[in-house]
Amino acid sequence: MLELNKQYELTVEDLGHSGEGVGKIDGFTVFVEGGLPGDQLLVKIATLKKKYAIGQIVKIINPSTTRIEPACPKASICGGCQIMHMNYQGQLDIKTKRVEQTLSRIGKIETKVHPTLGMENPYEYRNKAQFPIGIQAGKAILGFYKKGSHDIVDTDYCHIQSPINTTVTEVIKDYIEKNNVTVYNEKTKKGLLRHVVTKVGFTTGEVMVVLITNEKSLPNKEALVEALVKKVEGLKSIVHNINDKNTNVIFGKESNTIYGEDKIVDYIGDLKFNISAHSFYQVNPVQTKVLYEKALEYADLNGEENVFDIYCGIGTISLFLAKKAKKVYGVEVVNAAIEDAKENARINNIDNAEFFVGKAEEVVPKLYKQNKTADVVVVDPPRKGCEETVLETIVNMAPNKIVYVSCNPSTLARDLAYLEEKGYKTVEVQPVDMFPHTAHVEAVTLLVKE
Repeated sequence: MLELNKQYELTVEDLGHSGEGVGKIDGFTVFVEGGLPGDQLLVKIATLKKKYAIGQIVKIINPSTTRIEPACPKASICGGCQIMHMNYQGQLDIKTKRVEQTLSRIGKIETKVHPTLGMENPYEYRNKAQFPIGIQAGKAILGFYKKGSHDIVDTDYCHIQSPINTTVTEVIKDYIEKNNVTVYNEKTKKGLLRHVVTKVGFTTGEVMVVLITNEKSLPNKEALVEALVKKVEGLKSIVHNINDKNTNVIFGKESNTIYGEDKIVDYIGDLKFNISAHSFYQVNPVQTKVLYEKALEYADLNGEENVFDIYCGIGTISLFLAKKAKKVYGVEVVNAAIEDAKENARINNIDNAEFFVGKAEEVVPKLYKQNKTADVVVVDPPRKGCEETVLETIVNMAPNKIVYVSCNPSTLARDLAYLEEKGYKTVEVQPVDMFPHTAHVEAVTLLVKE
């Protein structure tokens, strides 16, 4: 039996869901933060449970062949990039393996899993950043939370965000210092400035800056606007959002545009999207196009099909599908997202997409009872996967094809097992790397009716 605080040698065999190394000592599972498959390590047992232990690296005896020096010097303390110390091909390989293993272990599904589609440049890919603000040694800091805490890691430049954020954060720090602006403290609930959010249109270069404050005032607002306009290239919108609630939710309900437009514009392929302060938009538009083109390829539409897009969000997949389908029905629980979906259909002159708001498990059966049937069903559920009622209704609709877009291999495996039991065959799976340097992996799956 392992002993607490004692040191052991361990070879890392795999990666866990959060990017931690996984190995065994005398058959006992040990998780090691920062460990990579192939690493031979000396670890100290920091936590000991009945079924597993957590070890801390004391020494790397022999490094994995995939181990590299991370591009970011703060990668080991910031919670954003769990596997930046692994070379990019290694990241793609481990994500492919994770999808294969999860489908086999949880779903008992043996199918063709293609190599993960990665990025040509896996850096500076995020079009949205959320910076909490704090004070350190009397100076304002903006950055990201340290893993597992609300301690802010001051960040001048983030390797996976748009470089424009460096300029924005410099302007904000300067504004705080020159105007003696107070910074919100989560413990005391006092202080004015809480967060800064940036959104960038990757194809248009348009930039939105959102300032979230604890009250309606914004001292010397004109000077801040002037500085941002002068220094931030492509700036099209500055929004002031008020959040006076004691909550971890970033945005409050009230927003006022204090410079420029209410929205910025971006494109995915040839589809145009309006992005407001509150609207959801895929954070990696380059890989979103890759993901959706694969979904479209699997759907293989000829213009005669009725298609259901379940968990449709702001209608991005729906609009891609609508260009090739006879009719698309989109379903989403968030009312604001459905309003955005309708607006996105309008600005792209798409009139064969209809959107419904409500819980998928309630709306989809209701539509089915109204004789709205589907030749193809596309699902893009949250991490928890599809509700069983939704899967049941899909089976009753009996579409020829189901295209399942997943952000969680575990719930994908569970749902595929259900659909296979009900007469569908998993033909192939294509993992897509939407979030390089993190442990996340998305996958598109094609199922056909047997």
